[in-house]
Amino acid sequence: MSTTTTNGKRQSKQSTGKRAKQSNGSAPQLAGLELDHVYIQGASEHNLKSVDVRIPKRSLVVLSGVSGSGKSSLAFDTLYAEGQRRYVESLSAYARQFLGRLDKPKFDAIRGLSPTISIEQKTTGNNPRSTVGTITEIADYLRVLYARVGRQHCHQCGQPVSGQSAQQIAHELAALPSGTKLILLAPLLVNRKGEHRDLLDRARASGYVRLRVDGEIVETEGLEALDKRKKHFVEAVIDRVVIREGDLARLYDSVEQALGAGEGQLIANYDGKDRVFSEHLACTKCGISFPELTPQSFSFNSPQGMCPDCNGLGTRVAIDPALVIPDPSLSLDDGAVIPWGEDVSSKTNWAHGFRGQIIKYLGINPKKPIKQLSKKQHNELLWGTGEKTYKVKWSGKTGQGSFEVEWEGLIPRLMRRFSQTKSERAKQWYARFVGDADCTTCNGGRMRAESAAVKLGSHGLVEVSKLTVDSACEFFEQLNLKGADKEIAAEVLKEIRSRLEFLRAVGLGYLSLDRAGPTLSGGESQRIRLASQVGSELTG
Repeated sequence: MSTTTTNGKRQSKQSTGKRAKQSNGSAPQLAGLELDHVYIQGASEHNLKSVDVRIPKRSLVVLSGVSGSGKSSLAFDTLYAEGQRRYVESLSAYARQFLGRLDKPKFDAIRGLSPTISIEQKTTGNNPRSTVGTITEIADYLRVLYARVGRQHCHQCGQPVSGQSAQQIAHELAALPSGTKLILLAPLLVNRKGEHRDLLDRARASGYVRLRVDGEIVETEGLEALDKRKKHFVEAVIDRVVIREGDLARLYDSVEQALGAGEGQLIANYDGKDRVFSEHLACTKCGISFPELTPQSFSFNSPQGMCPDCNGLGTRVAIDPALVIPDPSLSLDDGAVIPWGEDVSSKTNWAHGFRGQIIKYLGINPKKPIKQLSKKQHNELLWGTGEKTYKVKWSGKTGQGSFEVEWEGLIPRLMRRFSQTKSERAKQWYARFVGDADCTTCNGGRMRAESAAVKLGSHGLVEVSKLTVDSACEFFEQLNLKGADKEIAAEVLKEIRSRLEFLRAVGLGYLSLDRAGPTLSGGESQRIRLASQVGSELTG
């Protein structure tokens, strides 16, 4: 290690031995020094008073001195600034117009200088959208990777989703065994109630002689209306084909016609079964269409990719169960539920009476500690029982009676009242039980469900982001892509692996890629910024 002390005056440099004393700015023979040293002569930026210094390369060099002695002026405002200025000057005029003009520091001569990197002594800030992945730009490469070689899956049923061209569909159907009887249908109506008179009129006007209505093929002539009380499926019969060699042209024409009538979808019926084809990304089982994948589809800072409920933050302001029931060793009668007070069995208050009846319906013993409740009882108490209704009795000065009510759950009930109340006093009271919680829509993953369902190998982007740096290194080393996907992803994977290895090299293998920037320590932030700069492979 070399140490250089500055105090605003010309100093002898202990790290480099005796300084050559030359006058009038004449430098020593520097040709050999430039390979191993950076030679600064006459540095006069800020507090520096014509300082000469020789700094060894490939060494850890520390600048020490009292406050105001010129350490930062030498390191940042002279050495770094000149290295950056020279690098920018080496770029084309077109590139320089976007970078702006950099002022030259005050010095007589600097020799042996390479392109420079500067890491400021500060954290990554308090931006809640900043993560380890975004700071290191790994997230940018992951978005490109998933957009180009990811495979869309349905977020409801989990099945792979794909689209095919008319030619691909025709070739696939033509490959069926010779003699297979095939009916090509175009879906016109999917699972909707009504008489649908207009639809039937349009089908006749389009020249469709036959329709398949709820699985039965019928003539369009004379079919005026459907049963308005039932949900219906209606498909136009486009063609009946017997698969034979040499009929590809006819099959292709029929497939194109069916896709046109079915807005990109067709149904092929053969061997007594339906098979749905689509030229769009669509789940034929759930009837859900998916947009074309782009890098923005995987950005939680973009409307195309962010969770619509938490806007890509991964958290929402919500009632915190731990604040509502801070001590689960207490029973309901002992006041475990803070908003309910200490005695839920009291009949003097209608609300308490209502709670007592609900608790009885849920099968909860009010004298039993909360932590001893079954998982089902605990969930129903906090999150409700859905659309199930309960008969609740009431009595008062005006009489008595009963009514049917759904139990929405303690947490949703408190959140609804917190959101709806106009009273500032009530707002403050409910706010005692509010905190930041994982978004229940994206489960803290920040992304919309359609984007989160895109898989690369066995992992979606949200799952990869939750991996530690060490685990992510292993995942991408073991990732085996084939064919065109391998070629497309080669350069992107190289960048991802390189940045992950740099994070691991600076001792941050334990961090997850989705770790929020504001939660990082100063040292972690510094090392992440260093890994980001070194990972850019700037050399000189």
